[in-house]
Amino acid sequence: MDLRPDLPDPPEPGSFGDSPLSRALAQPLMLGLFLPIQSGGWSPSLEPRSTTWTFDYNAELTLRAEALGFDLVFGLAEWVRHGGYGGVSRFREESLDPFITATALAALTKRIILISTIHILYGPWHPLHLAKFGATLDHIAGGRWGVNVVTGYAPREPVMFGMQKVEHDLRYRMADEFTTILKKLWRSSENVSLSGAYWQLEDAFARPQPRFGRPILVSATGSPAGFDYAGRHSDIAFITSPAGAKLENALPALPDHIAAIKAAGRKHGRDLRTLINPMIVCRDTDAEAWDYYDRIVRNADQGAVDGYARHHALADSKAWKNHRPQDRILGGNIHIIGGPDYVTEQLANLKSAGCDGLQISFYDFQPDLDFFGKRVLPLMRQAGLRN
Repeated sequence: MDLRPDLPDPPEPGSFGDSPLSRALAQPLMLGLFLPIQSGGWSPSLEPRSTTWTFDYNAELTLRAEALGFDLVFGLAEWVRHGGYGGVSRFREESLDPFITATALAALTKRIILISTIHILYGPWHPLHLAKFGATLDHIAGGRWGVNVVTGYAPREPVMFGMQKVEHDLRYRMADEFTTILKKLWRSSENVSLSGAYWQLEDAFARPQPRFGRPILVSATGSPAGFDYAGRHSDIAFITSPAGAKLENALPALPDHIAAIKAAGRKHGRDLRTLINPMIVCRDTDAEAWDYYDRIVRNADQGAVDGYARHHALADSKAWKNHRPQDRILGGNIHIIGGPDYVTEQLANLKSAGCDGLQISFYDFQPDLDFFGKRVLPLMRQAGLRN
């Protein structure tokens, strides 16, 4: 396999002092919003709320997050069948494509980073496509775009494309080759020809070159193969609690988990940063927050909860193995439930555990984001978690 070792990787966007990623990394704790571009967001519950998957709703959320000083927004990608994951709500049947969504958001925003999740192994994707499309979006966004590279853990997704599911560690070897080619295309000022195990190029060329070396690279990981991929390529690793969603279990487990991921980066001479996804339920008092949580759980769309559990049971994701199906009623990676002081304290605990940033989800996004901005963000600044 010849992947042109003579052609070095492009500079990383975090190495430019004036890049959007550098600004985000300068924060004591990066702050992101996990956009609900899929119906039901993260919570298969029928408790009334305003949250919707539509572009206009998510654009308003993004502009509000930008005004509040958030560093980034993030969109997931899923390929679901008719009826979604089931239940009365047909959970996640509707969803926007995050790459196209980020392109539209780039024209509406000025400062916030936009991360798109892309299943790089599905269908017709070729590294040359993403090199060209990604560099174009990088310029539209002024260096504010990044790709969350995912390989697809669910067996029912690749068959939509006439493909069979690829074994877990092989997917990461393919992703390594794909991303290596991407970076060579973004770096080269000449035509590129190379022959890999999975992709070939002959006199390939991609312009424009990205603004800050290359777009931001993100990956979600919970396995040794995923750690190694992230260590080689990612600026940010999107992590999952290895001990489930309950905070009292997650906090003791995270330091060793994060240390292993960061060691994978150091092995390749890189400083890898981590993001975790807390679902925050916050009200004026702890009691009011728990009452809100209880209503969400009491009104669970159990058919959707069960359908989502079946989906994960058939998949080979390593990151979610200790998460209980009932934790998915609220959703998110870990749960933080309480008043503003308690929430701020737990965010500080996540930083102490090694997390470099947060990718926050809410149940009712617009009012919950506004409440977070008014009541929690000032406390985060007082605690030294935000500049």
